[in-house]
Amino acid sequence: AKCQCKSVPTERKNCGHPGITAEQCRRAGCCFNASVPGVPWCFSPKEKRVKKVCPSDVRARINCGFPGITAQQCQRLGCCFVPHPAGVPWCFYHRQVEE
Repeated sequence: AKCQCKSVPTERKNCGHPGITAEQCRRAGCCFNASVPGVPWCFSPKEKRVKKVCPSDVRARINCGFPGITAQQCQRLGCCFVPHPAGVPWCFYHRQVEE
């Protein structure tokens, strides 16, 4: 993603060899920006940041518990707990989304 290549030039970690082309660099999964002299032009992208969220759409809930599970039991499993509506899992897995 483009945002993974936005970094302070002095913090770039080299990802290529001298003379590498932009195409070769990108094929290697790296970022390329030759606009700043004296720093690597082919550099490692920043790691993707992900966060866990409890899905708001009840149809996206994937069961993580069992009938009658309490909020505490569900949270000990590392899952979301929302005791409504009827007919859907109340204890369900988080979703991971990229920031």
